[in-house]
Amino acid sequence: MSNQDDPTEEELQRKKLRMPKDGEVFAVVSDMLGANRIQVRCADSVERLARIPGKMRKRVWIRQDDVVLVRPWEWQDSKADVVWRYDRHDADQLRREGTIESISN
Repeated sequence: MSNQDDPTEEELQRKKLRMPKDGEVFAVVSDMLGANRIQVRCADSVERLARIPGKMRKRVWIRQDDVVLVRPWEWQDSKADVVWRYDRHDADQLRREGTIESISN
């Protein structure tokens, strides 16, 4: 009997993942601040305060060390909005491909 957390052979095969669009960057959650706010370490070497938007609250659970996609605010670069959260297997695939090696732990 296999463990549910272990990826199956099918899951290990490359699947098409959502990649950053214009103005979006990869980030790793470094701290949970509460009130739908998180501290993230972005691929462009900037620590940002990110906001979890209303459409993601209570639908997508974000935890420390999760890989997320954020869109920095145009008027205040130190803040951002979370656009997407990658699950553990998708984040592992991004690391294997070298896409997020600059922000990996």
